[in-house]
Amino acid sequence: MSPEEPGKIFVDEDWKSQVAAEKAAAEKAAARQAGPGAAQGGQGPLPPASFAGLVSLLVTQALIALGQAAYPGAQPEIRPDEARHFIDLLALLEEKTKGNLTQQESDLLAQVLHELRMGFVYATRPKDPSEAPPAAPGGSSIILP
Repeated sequence: MSPEEPGKIFVDEDWKSQVAAEKAAAEKAAARQAGPGAAQGGQGPLPPASFAGLVSLLVTQALIALGQAAYPGAQPEIRPDEARHFIDLLALLEEKTKGNLTQQESDLLAQVLHELRMGFVYATRPKDPSEAPPAAPGGSSIILP
């Protein structure tokens, strides 16, 4: 088929391979500049799995739900039900692992639970003293006034 024929589309296959080669070269150069861990989104290598890492993951989510942290580019927002869920998950983890943790792991879990519970009370307290305290949906027992 010639490119001069009217009404016909001429496709040059060489440009596809050239674009693919350029893209691969750019990715390779970016990976060299980023260093190790670039294949994981530029965040570096993942740390080994640990109990402290699991607790940290749940604490981070609770802090985001309490409005004390935010996802990049987002505004902090208080979501009490979500915060309560992550605090409940940590309390469940504490209950189910009792007697199976090192003293350091047990202390870590107790400390973050205490801090999150106090943060929850602070974040959900009435801004106006005449307001009633927020109701606890589901009757969760981990948050004590």
